[in-house]
Amino acid sequence: MKEIKIQVPDGKSAEWVNGVLTLVDDKDTRPVTERIRTLQDAIDALGSEHPLVKEYNDIANVSTDLQAYLELRIIVAALNEGWEPEFNGEYRWFPWFKLVRESDIEDMDDDEKSRVVQRSGFRANAYGGCVCVSAYFGASNAGDYGGARLSLKSEELALYAGRQFAQFYAEFIFGVPCKKLQD
Repeated sequence: MKEIKIQVPDGKSAEWVNGVLTLVDDKDTRPVTERIRTLQDAIDALGSEHPLVKEYNDIANVSTDLQAYLELRIIVAALNEGWEPEFNGEYRWFPWFKLVRESDIEDMDDDEKSRVVQRSGFRANAYGGCVCVSAYFGASNAGDYGGARLSLKSEELALYAGRQFAQFYAEFIFGVPCKKLQD
């Protein structure tokens, strides 16, 4: 066999594809939680031809909660890296949020405060997505019911998504624009 040397541009690798030496894009081998840190990262990972990205790009002037839901679908699909639930009894994960009263926030440390989605009142409900959230009497009681939408393939990804993309979840659950949440 002969050996040849060729120059390969940065960001490319030479690989044999169906018997032909082909230049292909280098694959990013970092963990998904390092590659997907923003909505744009998720869109880029899926590509412009992905059905969820195409649907998201085709919809204009939608409500805050619907836009957040469309954005979360893209984020979850990118984080799941092709995994989809099979509904055969396997575990599916999703971020879990606890609703608290504003007076409870005063007793929290900075880390806990950075994860709070604030809302208080006699009654607040959000039904849809992968959970149903219901709070009564100043958000002092909360329940969640697992479902299929926006499910993640691991507990680690659910924890990451809930912290990294908290604003998207808050806008989806409450249906109103939320101020920028701290990282």
